[in-house]
Amino acid sequence: MIYTTKTNTNIKIVKEELETKAKESGFGVLHTYDFKQILHSKGFPIEKEITVYELCNPPGAQQALSAITAISVYLPCRISIYEEDGHTTLSTIGFEDILSSVNVNEDFKTHMIIIYKNLKHIMHSWDR
Repeated sequence: MIYTTKTNTNIKIVKEELETKAKESGFGVLHTYDFKQILHSKGFPIEKEITVYELCNPPGAQQALSAITAISVYLPCRISIYEEDGHTTLSTIGFEDILSSVNVNEDFKTHMIIIYKNLKHIMHSWDR
């Protein structure tokens, strides 16, 4: 249900480059959430640096929401970036699992899988 990839690229570099990589794949960054800072400000500090990026591909969002309004709970797309086991880790929701559980036509599924592949392409931008 969660898709994850790891890279040896420094987390700061990945975070600095994410917006450019997203734009190259047809996504815009809507918002970021720095959970370490947010939770610290609420009196619940955590040690790990965890940042979640909300991404939007407007044509994909339009098609998804027009076909299945309830899919809005999964939007916008999110990529989480954090360090784990000495690597920078990027995670997102496994949309292929979600698509296999809903009853929609194959054209819609194919289109959504292409958008999901573009999201995974962003996540693999730092593979070496």
